Amino acid sequence: MKFTVSSAELLRALTTVGGAVPSKATMPILESILFVQDDTGLRLSATDLEISIEQTVLVRFEANGTAAGARVAIPAKRLVDTLRALPDLPVTVSTDDEFNVTLKTDQGRYKMVGFDGADYPALPELDGGVTVHTEGALVRRAIAKTGFAVSKDALRPAMQGIYFQLDADRGRAVATDGHRLVRLSLDGLKSDDPVAFIVPEKALNLAAKVAADGPTTLQVASGHVAFTFGTGRVVARLIDETYPNYEAVIPVENDRRLTVNRQSLLAAVRRVGLYTSSTTRQIRLGLTADKVDVSAEDIERASEAKETVLCDYTGADMVIGFNADYLTEVLSNLDSEDVAMEFSSPNRAGVVTPAEQAEGEDLLMLIMPVMLNTYA
Repeated sequence: MKFTVSSAELLRALTTVGGAVPSKATMPILESILFVQDDTGLRLSATDLEISIEQTVLVRFEANGTAAGARVAIPAKRLVDTLRALPDLPVTVSTDDEFNVTLKTDQGRYKMVGFDGADYPALPELDGGVTVHTEGALVRRAIAKTGFAVSKDALRPAMQGIYFQLDADRGRAVATDGHRLVRLSLDGLKSDDPVAFIVPEKALNLAAKVAADGPTTLQVASGHVAFTFGTGRVVARLIDETYPNYEAVIPVENDRRLTVNRQSLLAAVRRVGLYTSSTTRQIRLGLTADKVDVSAEDIERASEAKETVLCDYTGADMVIGFNADYLTEVLSNLDSEDVAMEFSSPNRAGVVTPAEQAEGEDLLMLIMPVMLNTYA
């Protein structure tokens, strides 16, 4: 195999694919990136046996190079580090029958030892199943708006990923860690054949980096999901668990409604949050007709803070407590100028939505309250 390519372009592709390279692998070859010469160009692949990434790069193959189908696995770290240290210039990569890899530029020559590409684990091939045609931007948005609420608790594996529910009318992406819940419905992410599956958070973070605007194919089969974005592809093993009945925890009869400027409330929560207890991170919202009092105290350090934010509130006056970090994340992940918060009682979850939903979507967030000593 012998080809010439821009060092910057090859580095970008390797950085993308490198997301699937394990830092510590039981098989040394997994710490490499597989280079395959085929009819479409140079195909780069990496896998940790749970997540696989493929990226095709257009390069100029030398006529006297190895025939199409050549495969070699090149150590990822050394190759990437070398390219990062180089300026953007043409680099010629060649391999021999012993899988020695040589990089040549007009400034120098660099040699390393690779592996036989035939020994690299085969990437999953998905046959049949359900195929969904959508847009890369929609997949990116689904990941961006729900990913922050994915659970880190290994004892609750079903909640360590984003739950997708697709049918002929709409698609939903759901994430929860038991403290927060996000449900995003997208009109453009739907499937004629209903399907539901849970994708691990790491796989989706990598998919978001690979995702490109334009037509995207999502395929679910054989316990795997594959996202194909133009020249990039991410394949991941699904979480084989039953997702919790999230609809059951969303309050539907809420007689208290708060509408407030998102940035004003977010700024107040961030500032007052500096004065919460480091143990509980508890913050109070005192709701009245035209204002919300944001307050916190830290008894151990004899400190407290309080701010008032103007709002529009309907319903009986109420004081409700939240974790300052969770409330900050919920408000930060909304895009609208104003937000609406609905409550039924101080000990039930608050429903947070944009005051005006973006076209083609319905975004709902849920945040569980923390128990206060007294309620007003």
